Amino acid sequence: MTLEELKTYIRDIPDFPKPGIVFKDITPLLAAAAAFQETVNRIADHYRDRVDMVLGIESRGFIVGAAVAYRLGLGLALVRKPGKLPAERYAASYALEYGTDTLEIHRDALGNRTRVLIVDDLLATGGTASAAIELVRRLDGVVAGCAFIIELAFLQGRRRLDTAEVFALLRYDAE
Repeated sequence: MTLEELKTYIRDIPDFPKPGIVFKDITPLLAAAAAFQETVNRIADHYRDRVDMVLGIESRGFIVGAAVAYRLGLGLALVRKPGKLPAERYAASYALEYGTDTLEIHRDALGNRTRVLIVDDLLATGGTASAAIELVRRLDGVVAGCAFIIELAFLQGRRRLDTAEVFALLRYDAE
């Protein structure tokens, strides 16, 4: 399956979650077995033998991250919204266009110098991924890369991610 064929499984939802935003919905891709497998395989193959752990960002990053971790035979660490993790944790806040948000990770989620692949569904402004990078580094992990199904390149979120590699399967250059 080509990348252009994969793009046909992304549904645009206008004015969600607020007017003027075009939401890129990955649920049709997740529902189509061949498209979901192709997505997971492409990400996993790109990082094979280069990472020790996959980190999924709440919530769609859990779905893709878990599948990538399984494909690579690795464990999965979770980054969640505040109050969702029960054990000792670190937090990192980041700016949104309409305020701030926070992500948390368990303090024992990674081993020292663990090479981590951060996975999420979409890279927009880069705030969420940059907070995840900060959390990995606080745990003395090494960010080997950030992988996304979709990159909204026109928002230039890649610039906020000071990591070895940013990998996105599908790129949108204009709104």
